[in-house]
Amino acid sequence: MRSVDVADGAIAGAVGSTALNVVSYLDMALRGRPESDVPQETVDRLAGIAHVDLGNGARAANRRSGLGPLIGYGLGVAAGVGFALYAGGRRQPLPVATGLLGAGVMTMTDGSITVLGISDPRTWRRSDWISDIIPHLAYGLAAAATWNRLRRPPARGR
Repeated sequence: MRSVDVADGAIAGAVGSTALNVVSYLDMALRGRPESDVPQETVDRLAGIAHVDLGNGARAANRRSGLGPLIGYGLGVAAGVGFALYAGGRRQPLPVATGLLGAGVMTMTDGSITVLGISDPRTWRRSDWISDIIPHLAYGLAAAATWNRLRRPPARGR
């Protein structure tokens, strides 16, 4: 594995994370739904586990607001790097890569909030699942397309 492949995986993961956020914000704007409090709750749980004091009042709230999205980007970049290790530096069929990346980052996200006791996906409604699946598919598609774009195209015969 070349370091450029790992870097390209990180780039693909960051692009995917951006797509996930754009789709999520678009959903909020179109349906008028509120922002999820899961990222901030995740920060609180992780800070408690790590015995990190976020401060009090507005300062703690601001830290949660800043750290929550950063954790999401971190998961997205980590999933991109994991995909790069799997792909071995090679382009991948877009539908397969989209599914692997989207399902992988969704599993990481939903698995972590389940383990932390923040949410139980078994209790989600259909609309909750749709609000979760669509942005993760956007992540997968954007990350997969970026990964393949950063790979050299196969040599063409004469």
